[in-house]
Amino acid sequence: MSVLSWVSVAVFLAAYALIATEKIHRVAAALGGAGIMLAIHATGAEAAFFSEHSGIDWNVIFLLLGMMIIVGVLKQTGVFEYLAIWAAKRARGRPFRLMVLLALITAGASALLDNVTTVPLIAPVTFLVCERLAINPIPFLIAEAMASNIGGAATLVGDPPNIIIASRGGLSFNDFLIHMAPMVLVLMAVFIGLCYLLFGRTFRYDAERAAEVAEVE
Repeated sequence: MSVLSWVSVAVFLAAYALIATEKIHRVAAALGGAGIMLAIHATGAEAAFFSEHSGIDWNVIFLLLGMMIIVGVLKQTGVFEYLAIWAAKRARGRPFRLMVLLALITAGASALLDNVTTVPLIAPVTFLVCERLAINPIPFLIAEAMASNIGGAATLVGDPPNIIIASRGGLSFNDFLIHMAPMVLVLMAVFIGLCYLLFGRTFRYDAERAAEVAEVE
């Protein structure tokens, strides 16, 4: 390997380490690493910005931008908080039933929106409901994070890697949905069973606490 190759690998590993440890913001780490690669001529502007095979995929960038705008608007409406509180009332304060409903809501929202932002929007209400029920919120957050990843795999827009794969492979939204959604449904059924085995037997139902949850608006 040439000196340039070794330097390129070092820059990549340093940027990856900064992103993983969050010593600096991941956007700054990624853009800084990309800038250094251009500065040392490991790649050129043509290859980085315009090449069909190695350059930035602008279809992915602008689709992600559009999804972020949609999520930002929906966040202001309070729809995620509404759905989480609706789930708590629908479950009638029963912890495992609440976990299942929150996982299904998270998976469904992640399939239609960017799954990276779904959990942070539902998590605050999860803390509120778990506090009212006097139960540990950690199993709920784990279930929501896992359901978000599973649900996000169902559609082209559910996860950034899906967008990249579809763009490179020339797949349409329906192509992705037809091949991935059935498997995701099976995985969600298995996942709910695992949640019961891991967490369901540890929950305790408290009628008084459940009545408090029913009063949440």
